[in-house]
Amino acid sequence: MNKRLKCLGALLIGASLLLTGCGSDSGSGSAAKDQGKVFRYGTMAYGPAMQNASTDPHDTYCGWSAVRYGVGETLFKFDNNMDVQPWLAESYKQIDDNTVEIKLKENITFSNGKKVTGAAVKACLEDLIKRNDRAPHDLKIDTITADGQTVTIRAKEKVPALINYLADPYGAIIDMEAGVKDRIAVGTGPYVAVKVTDQGVELKKNENYWGDVKPKMDKVIVRSITDGDSLSLAMQSGEVDAVQGLPYASLANFQDTNKFKISSTGTSRVYQAAMNFHSPQIQDPKVRQAISMAIDKDKFVNVLLNGNGIAAVGAFPETTAYGKGLNGPKFDQEKARQLLAEAGYTEKNADGYVMKDGQPLTVRWLTYTSRQELPLLAEYAQSSLKDIGIKVDVNATDNYKDFLKRGEYDIYAQAIVTAPTGDPEYYLMSKIYSNQPYNNGYYSNPEVDALIDQLHNTFDRSQRNALALQIQQKILDDNGVFYASFLKMSFVMKPNVEGFVAHPSDYYEITPELDMK
Repeated sequence: MNKRLKCLGALLIGASLLLTGCGSDSGSGSAAKDQGKVFRYGTMAYGPAMQNASTDPHDTYCGWSAVRYGVGETLFKFDNNMDVQPWLAESYKQIDDNTVEIKLKENITFSNGKKVTGAAVKACLEDLIKRNDRAPHDLKIDTITADGQTVTIRAKEKVPALINYLADPYGAIIDMEAGVKDRIAVGTGPYVAVKVTDQGVELKKNENYWGDVKPKMDKVIVRSITDGDSLSLAMQSGEVDAVQGLPYASLANFQDTNKFKISSTGTSRVYQAAMNFHSPQIQDPKVRQAISMAIDKDKFVNVLLNGNGIAAVGAFPETTAYGKGLNGPKFDQEKARQLLAEAGYTEKNADGYVMKDGQPLTVRWLTYTSRQELPLLAEYAQSSLKDIGIKVDVNATDNYKDFLKRGEYDIYAQAIVTAPTGDPEYYLMSKIYSNQPYNNGYYSNPEVDALIDQLHNTFDRSQRNALALQIQQKILDDNGVFYASFLKMSFVMKPNVEGFVAHPSDYYEITPELDMK
């Protein structure tokens, strides 16, 4: 009963946020006529905890919000097969191993009406590599030159995945002369941000949109609703027109096709647990292997996620050429107990936890709550590891960065898109390569580093795929990272919503095709 009251209270708060400054529902009333067509969208994927509470693509992960909500567009984008295609660019040419020449489309304008020129793109990319913490390492840009609608990028070294990296949302092209004010960037997309806060984004139609398909909604309201029950209630009550991030258990409530529509797709967002190699007990390979073998991924997906996920083997989905045929840890709790005994944990205390030298084996599991599946994974891991005698202390907090900085964890579980550029290098370089800032497990293997270096210098696609598989197999053999499952992303919407389709990249949400009939 208390939980129900809490959820209803949260819904009322969410509803007041939705209605503030928005008038009544877009389907009736004079206020609705004044506003035109309004689309209200509730999502769990926006907010400070996700580092995306802005439309400035050069700030941490805020490019995701710029592209997701139709403010910004990149030079290249991904199709439904995650193959890279021109977007703002018309074409490109690989001049030599270090140089790419990009020709821009002639008819592109920013939302303020200014033409997008090579000089504007040059200024934007230069600011990107100055301010973003990932782009300089990814792009390795040495010089950028502009001549009319042509931009030439020369890298300091070979960057075979450069075009893929330019499709990352941090590469959204914005007007640097206009600047970023109150977290609002001036992009080229079908919508213009008019208000950006920690709680959401308000957008209006871009009257100067350059694309062939013009935006159909006059106004879009994106609201962060991070409580799953509140999000579900908001959708059921009609306070929002569509939602993203519903608890998997709630999806069964939206199967009535007369009332709702669902768009679903598999993604490369993986729920992974990085082993902290600075932790004394985690340094023992037998302990890592035991942990990896003690958690039943299939049960996690089919029971806790109600089948709305895909059990993972490696870092990438098996639907990709660089995710097939890997040999990961098999669920076997008896074997896991044997491994702990071999590691010296031969005693047990009164609570049933294994001990060595009189000390119980305790693992600090750090995660955050803004991705609803992560606390579920933490609880499931806690129960599963208890079965083999390992005590798990779960710390699920959106202040996880403080604990990461202090190194106060043995395992860090997070949700991460592993193929945001449609290429394996992005993830392997940022999360696996030694001494990288996002390598939260401090995993380090000279053989793996050498293979990643080789991948970085290889242009041939089939060779890149083979190298990525070889690297992942070594990670799995080391039990450096436990890969639990991939997200099956679902949008739930009212039946009159059209053009709102889940995409495997997890980028493109508010598009010109969005409409409400």
